[in-house]
Amino acid sequence: MRTAKNVLGTALQSCCTQTRTGFYRTGRCDTGPGDAGLHIVCAEMTEAFLAYTRNCGNDLTTPVPEHDFAGLKPGDRWCICVGRWKEALEADVAPPVVLAATHISALEFVTLEDLQAHAVSAA
Repeated sequence: MRTAKNVLGTALQSCCTQTRTGFYRTGRCDTGPGDAGLHIVCAEMTEAFLAYTRNCGNDLTTPVPEHDFAGLKPGDRWCICVGRWKEALEADVAPPVVLAATHISALEFVTLEDLQAHAVSAA
């Protein structure tokens, strides 16, 4: 099995270890044939983005216990759909991204420059 790459061209890193994010719930923003939404951008949630996506019909703050989802709050990291990140960018509410944990396929939809302009500071 090949190791997925991130937008920097190196091995894809984990997005989050506290909650099981990603289409496959591995903590990584991997993608594959069943991932129609392309959950490949590792984003750090902000209040502005959470409100924006809730207003777009995707509430990420409300817990869904039957899916083992506690809901997100500002500061949490989560693999989000690249299309939603691009929409949020155009609406000026794009959340910060973790470049090392964002799948290289994101570059088919957004530029590396846009992602870098919204990169999480090294911690």
